[in-house]
Order: sequence, then C-alpha cells, then structure tokens
Amino acid sequence: MLFNSLAFAIFFPIVTTLYYILPHSYRWGMLLAASCFFYMWLVPKYILILLLTIVVDYVAGIKIEESTGKKKKWWLYFSIITTCLILFFFKYFNFFSINSAKTLTMLGWNYSPMLLNFLLPVGLSFHTFQSLSYVIEVYRGEQKAERHFGIYSLYVMFYPQLVAGPIERPQNLLWQFHKKHSFEYDNIVKGLRQIAWGLFKKAVIADRLSILVNNVYSNPGEQSGLALTIATVFFAFQIYCDFSGYSDMAIGSAKVMGFKLMTNFNTPYFSKTISEFWKRWHISLSTWFKDYVYIPMGGNRCSEPRIYTNLFITFLLSGLWHGANWTYIFWGGINGVYLVFALIKNKFVKQDLHRHKWFNVFVTFALICFSWIFFRANNIEDAFTVIKGLGSGYSSLFSNIRQHGFSLIAQDTFLGLKMGMSFYNFAFSLLLIALLVVLERFHQLYPFQKICDEKPAWIRWSAYYVIVIVIILSGVFGGNHFIYFQF
Repeated sequence: MLFNSLAFAIFFPIVTTLYYILPHSYRWGMLLAASCFFYMWLVPKYILILLLTIVVDYVAGIKIEESTGKKKKWWLYFSIITTCLILFFFKYFNFFSINSAKTLTMLGWNYSPMLLNFLLPVGLSFHTFQSLSYVIEVYRGEQKAERHFGIYSLYVMFYPQLVAGPIERPQNLLWQFHKKHSFEYDNIVKGLRQIAWGLFKKAVIADRLSILVNNVYSNPGEQSGLALTIATVFFAFQIYCDFSGYSDMAIGSAKVMGFKLMTNFNTPYFSKTISEFWKRWHISLSTWFKDYVYIPMGGNRCSEPRIYTNLFITFLLSGLWHGANWTYIFWGGINGVYLVFALIKNKFVKQDLHRHKWFNVFVTFALICFSWIFFRANNIEDAFTVIKGLGSGYSSLFSNIRQHGFSLIAQDTFLGLKMGMSFYNFAFSLLLIALLVVLERFHQLYPFQKICDEKPAWIRWSAYYVIVIVIILSGVFGGNHFIYFQF
C-alpha cells in the first residue's frame, strides 16, 4: 500500500482509531494484522518470505541469549547467513548469475546463466537489515531477546516503516510495543503535520520533478548538456523529496499512535562536506553500516591504508545494498572515493569550513549530483552517456535562442530541449525547489514546531488547510511508487 494513495487515506484513520479504542493488551494484535494487510496489498504471497525471516531471527535471538561460547556465535552465524541468503536469492541471484556467465565466457567457457523469474519483494533490504540489527544487538548483550513472538513480529512488520524505513534498532522500537500509549492531542497534531509535509514533498515536488527526469534519462543520448544537467539537479531534489517525504509520513503515522521513530534526514543538501552529508542523509542506513560493517572491520582504529580500505568497502556494500546493478556499485564506490580523498586532503590542507561555508555547500552538492547520475541511470552505459553529454549542445542552444527568441518558452520542447515539460511547468518546478530550500533553511534557524506551538490555533489551522489545498490542487497523483520501494 502506498502512503500517497486513496487506500491509505482510508486505512490510516481506521487503524489509528482502532488502536486507541482497543484495550492495550489487544493493540499489538490489531497492529500486526493491519501491518500484514498493508504489506499484502501489493503482492500477498511475499508475506511468507517475511514470515520465514521472522521465525529464523526470533528463534536465533532466544538461542543466542541462552547460549555461551561457540554455540552462541554459531547461532548468530546461522541467523545472519540464513537472512542474507534469503536477500541474496531474491535480490542478487540473477545479477551474480549473469555476471558470472560473462566472466566465464571471457575465459572461454560456454555458460548460459540460470535466471529466476519473480518480482523483488517490496522493502526486502529494509526489514532484512532491521532483523539483523536485532540478532546482533542480542549477541552483543545490548538487547534482551524478545520472548513474545507477536511483539517481535510487529517489530519487523510495523507498517509505517515496513517497506522503506527508517531502519530501526531494537533498543529504540521494541520496548515501545510493550508500552501503553494514551491518546494525546499533541501527538495527533504533530504526527498529522509531519504526514502533510511529507505528502507535499512527495506529491507536489518529487512526482512533478520526475516527469522531466524520467523523460531525459530514458533517452540520454538524444539530450543536450543543459537538459542533462537540469535533469540531474532535478533528480537530486526528486529523490530527496521522495525518500524524505516517505520518512516524514512514516514517522508521522507512528507519532499519531504515540510511537517515536528515528530521524532519517536532516537537511542534507546544506552539508559542507561529503562526510557531513552522510551524517544527514538516510541516517538509519548510514549508521547501520557504520555500526555493523565499518567499525567491526576496524573502523578508524587501524593504519591509514586500512582505514581507507574499510571506508571504501563499506560504501561499495552500501551501493550493492541499494540494488543488483553496477550503477549502484559505482555510486557507492564514488562516494567512498570522495570520503577517502577528503581524509587524505585533510592531512595536508586544513580548511576552515565556516569561512567559505556556501562555497563548500555548493561544491558538496555538485559532487553529490555527479554521483546521483549513476544512481539514476538505467545502466552503466547510460550513466557514461550522461557524463559525456553534460558539456554538449550549448552552441546549437544559443543559436536556437538567437533565431527564435523567447517564443520557444511556450513549446513543450522549450529552448529546443526535449524535456517533456512546458516552460510554465518547468518554472513552477524551479519555484517549488526554491521554496523547499528556503523553508528548510528557515527551519534550521527557527524550528517550525516551536513557531507553530507559539501561534494561535486559528493561524495554525489556517496554515494546515492551505497545505492540504495546495497538495490537492498541485499534487501529481497517479499511483507513483516511492523510489526506495524497489530496495
């Protein structure tokens, strides 16, 4: 089920109302049933994959807590290997089969790859990582094994963050299912406010920008450098509004019922360095890789070459986590190179980041946009086509403008660019991006929550109604999936 769908508009108030009406002892069962229904809305049979993961890690968690020595470690390995094999089978089998066949062919072996024909279960990587964090924390002694099978199932299945995060840790979420949440007006208002803001970012900004992005990136070889540049910048804001919009709606949906999920985004495009960006972007995933991959490999507590290697490998794995495609691996590798280069540079050049703050923000954003090319491209060939084409077509563009002047702006291919969007829609998109940047900068200086709480009720509710009306009138609705559903 999609947050930006009519089905969810019906589902959400019913589930929330039932949650507060039912006695506390029945709430977990209702939430678990609702979460199963939410997940099964798209492809019902994939609930069985989730059930298998839940059973394995539930049993493993108890056995890890009860065991000692090698037996304890073997239960951990059993859980990790089983859970990762499920993820590999559904997400990576075809990718590795195809690439193995290509490698063997290059070596002179005639080998046809074996391919599996099925859809990737929605959000498989997300709930896999959430399950892994549970067994690892139990092994480390940071979390007690959950004996209540229904509560543990709800920890994995909780519908607000089931298919696209945030990827929660058991210490933050599990205990909240045992706690009785009373109806609080403040939670309702704050939750609904965050849902509205998330829906605005998704339906009004992200899905509008996707029109141009999809059109340009579907045929990058036929586009001019300006069109490719605009589409790449638009994608940077599209993916941010799409994913952070989902996170806002997830956090808001949970907040309405009294649950607190972790913050997943913190104005990442105002970052002054790549390192800072990754502390602000998809926080639940970046901290997951730091805690469970980077630090166990040695982190920064080893020699410099080893630190660089650990960092690079972590980001390669992060890229692979996003999808079974070389584009994601390149994307992860590029970000790894950025961070390694920054560490080396900082050894020789001490930079005052605040002295040239906005220049550093611009450079960081440009570097991130470059890496997004690989993330968005359909394949590696298209990614390099985009990169090669970024500097092309400007002479013909200027010639076109001189010949036809501003009469071109009324055409769908305004200024001779085949972007699938009229000038007026393009200008509105630019206005929305500018509005987003201004609002997020303003929020950095003066948090909206504090401002809202200080204003009279009639002003607050007038603002809420305006947001809803803007979403209804300006939103792009057509069942557009969230980008991170594919992961």
